[in-house]
Amino acid sequence: MIGHTRIYLIRHGQVNGFETYPIYGHTDIDLTDIGLLQMEKIAERLQLVDVAAVYSSDLKRSLTGAKLISRHHDAPLHPRKDLREMYFGRWEGLTLEQIREKYPEELQKRTKDIIDYRAPGGGESVKQLSERVIPIVQEILDKHANSNVVVVAHGAVNRVVLCHALALGLENLFRIQQDYGCLNIIDYFPNHTLVRLMNG
Repeated sequence: MIGHTRIYLIRHGQVNGFETYPIYGHTDIDLTDIGLLQMEKIAERLQLVDVAAVYSSDLKRSLTGAKLISRHHDAPLHPRKDLREMYFGRWEGLTLEQIREKYPEELQKRTKDIIDYRAPGGGESVKQLSERVIPIVQEILDKHANSNVVVVAHGAVNRVVLCHALALGLENLFRIQQDYGCLNIIDYFPNHTLVRLMNG
């Protein structure tokens, strides 16, 4: 079989306040008990995989899960700031309902320009997120050729990686579902990329 690098791409588990659809972005927040259980189940699922390295956002909702996974592997854990969720400026910490109430015109702008829109207060655009995230994916592929790597990140980060793997434009970002604690499996071959599992 042709050599390839496999990335096990994971979204962090359920977070505190999840029921109000919070926009946490760079805000550091803990996992719920269910979120911890979700990550323990992922760790069990991957415990027999030969893992070369574990990468994670440095935010604790991702890093907590990465540490749980790392316990099963003799592999280095790399917390990376550039794997953080998209930054939402003044929307950080607000619920979706609060944003609808306080920033209705801004939400309309965002709907019309998914790729380049930036939330008030220096928020990050989807394009900027992609420009931050895709280089680290390439770095991982370069460093760990023909190996298995675990990446624990966030909903928007994972969607950007999956769009890139599927050769989809970023305007399709929110056509991809990423549940708490989900697993994606992407195989990177020399001349093509194969998404074997999405939102599993």
